[in-house]
Formats: sequence, structure tokens, C-alpha cells
Amino acid sequence: MDFCLSDTQQMYVDTVQRFVKTDILPQIMDLERKHTFPGTLIHKAWEMGILNLCIPESIKGYGIDVTSSALIIKELSYGDSGIATSAMCNDLANAVIAMHGTGRQQTLFLKPFVDAPKMASFCLTEPGAGSDNSAMTTFIKKSDDGTYLLNGAKCFITNATFASQFTVLCKVGKPSGNFMACVIVPVDGPLPADVTSAQHEGREISLPGGGRISIGKPEDKLGQRLSNTASVTFEDVVIQPEQIIGDRRLGFKYIVDVLDYARPMVAAIGVGLARRALDVTLAYTKQRKQFGQRICDLPVARETLVQMWKKVELADLALMKSALKVQEQAPDRGIYASLAKNTAAEAAIFCANEGLHLHGGYGFMAEYEISKLARDAHIIDIYEGVREVQNMIIGRELV
Repeated sequence: MDFCLSDTQQMYVDTVQRFVKTDILPQIMDLERKHTFPGTLIHKAWEMGILNLCIPESIKGYGIDVTSSALIIKELSYGDSGIATSAMCNDLANAVIAMHGTGRQQTLFLKPFVDAPKMASFCLTEPGAGSDNSAMTTFIKKSDDGTYLLNGAKCFITNATFASQFTVLCKVGKPSGNFMACVIVPVDGPLPADVTSAQHEGREISLPGGGRISIGKPEDKLGQRLSNTASVTFEDVVIQPEQIIGDRRLGFKYIVDVLDYARPMVAAIGVGLARRALDVTLAYTKQRKQFGQRICDLPVARETLVQMWKKVELADLALMKSALKVQEQAPDRGIYASLAKNTAAEAAIFCANEGLHLHGGYGFMAEYEISKLARDAHIIDIYEGVREVQNMIIGRELV
């Protein structure tokens, strides 16, 4: 493994770091307090080319490999993990099209994201089916005219309020069916830069081809408040055969493929947050004095800072190895994707919590960024598979 970044990768890192420093960090606490969806920042990220990273070169005009994507998401998360989550979930939704869609499907469903700033949603989780995907009940049923009807409800869906396209995993034939399919449901135009008027409301979408989509009121979450999350219900949505990606019986395989890609990206979010927690804690403990000396000079505090740094560096190593494994389509990529996800989540939670502790009473105040980071960190341990699921995957691969 070469730890030296290529010139292109270094350019991506430098570009995102400037974006984070000049556009995100100066206003992040104000946006977070107002629960404002960062439409303007998403627009700028699209203009800079750091959105929709999984879209192939044949559609986008240039390609971004998995390792470079992880570097971009990591730096974006250093500014805000909610913004990074919204950006990453565009790829979560579109990766299955890039991996398994035909050339026509890629043009039809991915090209719009190149032409305009749009959000996409990956619809997998259901109220009764979280880690257990086989328990999902959303399904498509074939009609006499050769089309399909999609019905069912999804929850905790990122970008749902503003999505222009939904990637939906569902059963085939009936809710209790054994096979799963992946269908694409495009709905409307690009994301407005100013979305404040709609961000606290649900919406109803009547589709020209038939059927309706109901988007629930955005969830009021503990953390990652700049990432939009809502429920989605599909009612008799007409699905044309070309909206079905790949084989309609291989949806579970497509879920595995997408999550193998997504877990290093979630790890990148965790590493970015952990490093930010370390940096704001270092800055605070260098200027704050207790017992006549800087907090960072107290042996007990310095030991905590060392542990935080070690967690960040080890998570970063696990992230880069997993990204390379996925990029190379190595047979053992799944185990390393799970390892990176768990290691980064642990680092994020540890650094945020210990950083808050070293801030003392000030860390408990909402005006200090460490309190935000502590709230944001916990979801990294949950979404795209809780730590127990990752350990199940690792254990299965070991034996």
C-alpha cells in the first residue's frame, strides 16, 4: 500500500479542505441551531464536482475511484458529518445503478445528477425491518400490461424530503416473497438552493405514470441535524420494466454490493468527525488553564489526548485499507469494510465523548462545537449496519 497521495487525490483533499474552512465551519453552528438544510452548500459541492462520486466516467466525463471518494467524504465530514451523510447517500442510492444498470439505465437515471444538483434516496430500512432486510414487506407485483405496482413504507430515509430519485429495495410478487428487486423511481427536478420553506414539512407526489409517494415530516434527530431524514410511502407506484435494475431476483446481492461500497464511506465520515473532535479538543486544552497550567500539560489529560489520536490514526488506516479492497473488488472486501466501519465509529464516539469531558462544563454548553460532535457521533455506530451486524459479518468471514 502506497501512503502517498497521487497529485489528483491531493488536489481533491486540498479542494475540500478549502471548502470546509471557508464555507462550512464559519457557519456550521448557526445552521445546526436552526436545523437548516444546507441547500446552498450542497449546490456548491455539486459545482465543485465533489458530489455524485460513484457515477462512472462514461456518464460523468471523469471518474473518481473509491479511495479518492473516501478521502473526499472524510474531509467533508471534518466540516460536518450531516452534510457528508447527505452527499454520501447520493452515492448510496446511485451506486447500484453504476454497478448493475445497463448503459441506457445509467444514462437515464445517472445523467440527470451530472446535469443539475439533485438529491437521491436509498430506500432500504422499514419500520419492521432494520438490520434484518429479509423482513421487509415493500413489494412489486406484475400487472397484466407488463408493468409493476410498487407498494410499501420505508423509514429513516436520508434526503427523502428533497429527493429527485428513489432507489427502492423491495420484495417480488408479495410482501412475504423470497426474492428482492431494486427499482428506480425518479420524481421531479433539481434541488433548490433555498429550501427553508419546505424543510419542516412533508410532501405528496403524484406521479405522471401512476401512483403516489408520501414523504413524512422530517425527523427531529439527536444529531446530524443538517442531514435530512424522513419516512417514504409508495402507493400503487407504476414501475416500468426499465426501472428495474439488473435481475429482479438478485436484490439481496445488490444490497451487499452497495453496502460493501458504502461502509468505507461511513468509516470516512467517522474518521472525519473523530479528527475534528480531536482538533477542537486540542485547541481548547492548549488555551484553557487549570491548576496553574494548560489542561493539555496535565498528565491525565495528555493521556486522553494520546488515546484520542491513536483512535483516529488506527481508524484512518482501517479506512484506507477497506477502500483499496473495495476498489480492487477483492474477495475479502466485506470483512475489511465492516472492520473500517466499526473502528471509525468507535473512534468518533470515543473522541467526541472524551473531548467533551476535557472541555469540562463548557463541553455541555450548546455553543461549543464539541457538544454537537458528541451528538453527531452516535449515528455512525448505527446506520449502514449496527456494530453487532458488522461483527456478525466479520465472524462469518473468519470461519
